[in-house]
Amino acid sequence: MKLLDTNILLRYFLNDETEMAQRSLLLLERLAKNQEKAELNSLVLFECIFNLHRSYRKSPQEIIELLKPIFELRGLYIENRQIFLIALDFFANYNISFADAFNIAYMQKRDIKEIYSFDTDFDKIKGIKRILP
Repeated sequence: MKLLDTNILLRYFLNDETEMAQRSLLLLERLAKNQEKAELNSLVLFECIFNLHRSYRKSPQEIIELLKPIFELRGLYIENRQIFLIALDFFANYNISFADAFNIAYMQKRDIKEIYSFDTDFDKIKGIKRILP
């Protein structure tokens, strides 16, 4: 098993470095056909989403459109796949940071109803109670 780094996804999504984008595309095609296997960890996905949103000014909806096909690659194991898919929906629909969206998705998956936080964005989500420490 090999690990997929953030720059592979960014070069593919942005196509800003032609040779790197092409090599990334070929790798992703091999993963799609299950000819090769790789793993994508949570930190890499966070870094990718953060960079697309903050550095490259992609909207949450654009980020979802870019990432959804990656989640379907047969040869790619994605750590916390379900949590990420749920988090992407929160990210797009509630105008919150992806980190907050991930925490909300994680809470739902683990049936956690309360969060210690000063962040009022959690107040937007029905079924979650924000508690001041």
